[in-house]
Amino acid sequence: MVSTVKRILIGRPLKSTELGEQKLNKKKALAILSSDALSSVAYGPEQILLVLMTISAVAFWYSIPIAIGVLFLLLALILSYRQIIFAYPHGGGAYVVSRENLGVNPGLVAGGSLLVDYILTVAVSVSAGTDAITSAFPALHSYNVIIACLLVVFLTILNLRGVTESASFLAYPVYLFVFALFVLIGVGLYQIVTGHVSPELHAPVGSPVTGITLFLLLRAFASGCSALTGVEAISNAIPNFKDPAPNNAAKTLTAMGVLLAILFSGIVYLAYYYGITPKAEETVVSQIASETFGRNFMYFFIQGTTAMILILAANTGYSAFPLLAFNLAKDKYLARMFTIRGDRLGYSNGIIFLGVASILLIIAFRGHTEQLIPLYAVGVFIPFTLSQTGMLVKWIREKPDGWVVKLTINFVGAFISFLVMMTFFITKFGQVWSVLVFLPILVFIFHRVKKHYDAVGNQLRITTCEPVKPIEGNVIIVPVAGITHVVENSLNYAQSLNADQIIAVYVSFERKDEKTFEQKWEKWQPDIRLVTLHSYYRSIIQPLSKFIDTVEHKADESNYRVTVLIPQFIPKKRWHYILHNQSSLLIRAVLLYRKDVVVTTVPYHLKE
Repeated sequence: MVSTVKRILIGRPLKSTELGEQKLNKKKALAILSSDALSSVAYGPEQILLVLMTISAVAFWYSIPIAIGVLFLLLALILSYRQIIFAYPHGGGAYVVSRENLGVNPGLVAGGSLLVDYILTVAVSVSAGTDAITSAFPALHSYNVIIACLLVVFLTILNLRGVTESASFLAYPVYLFVFALFVLIGVGLYQIVTGHVSPELHAPVGSPVTGITLFLLLRAFASGCSALTGVEAISNAIPNFKDPAPNNAAKTLTAMGVLLAILFSGIVYLAYYYGITPKAEETVVSQIASETFGRNFMYFFIQGTTAMILILAANTGYSAFPLLAFNLAKDKYLARMFTIRGDRLGYSNGIIFLGVASILLIIAFRGHTEQLIPLYAVGVFIPFTLSQTGMLVKWIREKPDGWVVKLTINFVGAFISFLVMMTFFITKFGQVWSVLVFLPILVFIFHRVKKHYDAVGNQLRITTCEPVKPIEGNVIIVPVAGITHVVENSLNYAQSLNADQIIAVYVSFERKDEKTFEQKWEKWQPDIRLVTLHSYYRSIIQPLSKFIDTVEHKADESNYRVTVLIPQFIPKKRWHYILHNQSSLLIRAVLLYRKDVVVTTVPYHLKE
């Protein structure tokens, strides 16, 4: 039944040779990997205005030069990540760049930041999309958390079905959103040019503003840079592209940068010219659409596509997180399970982990993840800064053709990213201080995992000098609970192994049962030694363990190996397990960690 449900939800397993069919072309990749960056147009311009309105509405004209600064940083990041794509075509992005050029710890900081950031991407995006849904249908407001969790489950299942299948489904809403905003910006600019919008709605550029400071402008700039989250995703997901993967990834990154620049600048300019003031109950994009079209079909079309893109922005996390986890696991900093491809050739353990972590975050914050947005933004600019700095070191060390131009691009990107990161820490320390706590903890965990894998490798390697302990003979202990076919089956198997000695062990709770059982055993299996143990506290494990200790100690002196052979019957139907006490499972679980004891199970399958 479980297998059937899995096939229905996820689809048939794919052969390893079908991996090439699961690669993305540029159109699908643009949709699936750019959704996070493009969705930030819905809240990035608003973040700038929220800071400026603390002075006055007159200060809104500063949104124009601030937007130019954001676009300048976007250009530097796009050019820089294009260089990263060609320099590191196997993916990994900021983690690989930082690790190879700055050292292990900076690489782990970058990788850890992005892992957490992708979890936040899913939680924040789905929560924001859920808010858009419940705003349209207020009766659903009390079900915010349930709706958000169901959306995460839906996205998780969709991604488990494979990269191309999820991309085919998700491409339509993303391109609808881009189309809707292009129409909004085009119609808005047309109305401005034709004089349908009064120039008195806004203060002219250059109007004097009392109380404006450089610190406040930097804060507004940093807030506007939240529109750049997700820019790095393509460089992490290069292996998902069709060949030639680096070229296709670079073209997709450029297309994303152009779209993001047009949409962001268009929304900022319309918000300024219309004199839009941020409201708690209505977004800036909603106000622009309302002013441009009124509350007609186009308004609701724009709002609907905006809600969809906010939800689907989570899919950037589903695309990039498993690949980043794979790179960390390949370097032994995460569990090996993240390197395993699932039935549909995706890294399904990474997808499932991301979904579960996001649901826990949504439940913990009851769907109100707005306070995580600054944490989400600063988590992006840490790897931005590290990756740009890493590329600086690479160009200075290698000095390839045209390295001065490349160095300049990365220097500008590193400087501005560092400036934005520090501005976030200074202006929103109360909201982002936890980064300074969990990142060191995360790096410590990475090192502990790596230390464990190194220790395991050293102990398993046959070139080590540890001598193999000789085995002169074998003593088999068979715990028995009665005279049954299950026990008979196990004893027959034990006799086939030609052991030096077979000992059956019976644990009784009542003294009178011992003699009765011994008499029956003598008639049934006179050639096999029986040891009866009395348990004062009705425990099978304690007396059995003590007996095994005694036998093991004597066997060790003669280089004998002790094997505990556990009889176990297997019910015909799985639900029958709950009707039995499963003592064999408990014995095996306890003995499995004994150093010099071999534990094996002899199954006896019931027919009815």
